[in-house]
Amino acid sequence: MKTTQQLMNSIRILVMLMTAIAANLVVASEETDVAHLQQRWAEVNYQLEGRTQLSAFEQLVEQADQLSQQFPASAPVWIWSGIIKSTYAGAKGGLGALGLAKDAKKDLDKAMKIDANAMGGSASTTLGTLYHSVPGWPVGFGDEEKAEELLRRAVALSSEDIDANYFYGIYLLDEKRYEEAQNYLTRAQQAAPRPNRPIADTGRQQEISDALATLRSKI
Repeated sequence: MKTTQQLMNSIRILVMLMTAIAANLVVASEETDVAHLQQRWAEVNYQLEGRTQLSAFEQLVEQADQLSQQFPASAPVWIWSGIIKSTYAGAKGGLGALGLAKDAKKDLDKAMKIDANAMGGSASTTLGTLYHSVPGWPVGFGDEEKAEELLRRAVALSSEDIDANYFYGIYLLDEKRYEEAQNYLTRAQQAAPRPNRPIADTGRQQEISDALATLRSKI
C-alpha cells in the first residue's frame, strides 16, 4: 500500500504529465491554425478576384483576430494577422485601406516585440512594405527610410527568402535603383520552393516575373 508521500509524488507526476500534454496540444492547435491562415491567405490572394476576394479577406481578418485573442503571445499569429490585413488593404484600396494598414502595423509591431526574428523576419518584411506603400504624414505613417531599414533587416535575416528579396526588390525598383532591384528580384526568382506552399510560390513567382519585365522596360 502506498504511503501518503508516495501518493503525493504520484499525483505531482500525473499533474506534470497532464500539463505537458496540454501544452503540446496548445502548440499543435496554434500551428494548425496558423497553417490554415497561411493556406487560406494564398487562396484568397491569388485565386479570387473582385467582390468575392474582398468578402473572403473580410472573413479571414475575423479569423485572424479570433486567433490573436486565443494566442496573444504568438508572434506567427500576429504576423499572419498583419499580412492578411495589409494584403486586404491593398486589394480594397480607398480610404478604408488606410485603416486596415494601420491595424496591420499594430499587429506587426506586436509580433516584433514578441520575437522580431520569428518566421525568418517576416514581420520586418511586411512592416517595411507597409512603410513604403502607405502615404506619409499627415495622411499616414509612410516613411521610406524606415521602410528600407526594415526590408534590409529582413534580407539580412533570410538572405534566400523569396518574399524578403521580392519586397526589397520592389522597393528598389520604385526608388529607381534598377541595378540593385535586379539583383534582389533575381534572387527571389531563384528561391527554392517552399514545402506546402505551392499556391503562394506560384503567385509570387508571377509577381516577380512581372516586376522583372517592368524593370527591363526601364533600363
